[in-house]
Amino acid sequence: MIVIYGIGSQLKPKTSVFSDTIHGCMQRVLGMPEDKRAHRFVHLAEDDFYYPGGRSAAYTVIEINMMAGRTVDTQKTLIKTLFREIEQQVGLAPIDVEIVIKEQAPHQWGFRGMTGDEARDLNYKVNV
Repeated sequence: MIVIYGIGSQLKPKTSVFSDTIHGCMQRVLGMPEDKRAHRFVHLAEDDFYYPGGRSAAYTVIEINMMAGRTVDTQKTLIKTLFREIEQQVGLAPIDVEIVIKEQAPHQWGFRGMTGDEARDLNYKVNV
């Protein structure tokens, strides 16, 4: 599950290309299937979004929530791939993008009436 935050006037026109770019990176690096796109865009009012100095109004935060299990190298590859592809596909400079990966243990996930550690039918690998 991915949450993307930004100023609405900046983010909204790019929502579709952002989603396609992020999901493409998730597929290439993590092996996520096409039908596992779970993106939430939060379009904030300009006066509701404070961001660090040296950034433009296009500053965007990407929070990636996923079950624990990916290696440090895999996570770093995902972050670097996202920076590169977002710059190329969305036109957003890396200085205006912040990415955080939040991992939770499988038992802390709930979907389809079960917890993540009970799921035996995932069509992607968590431990990559």
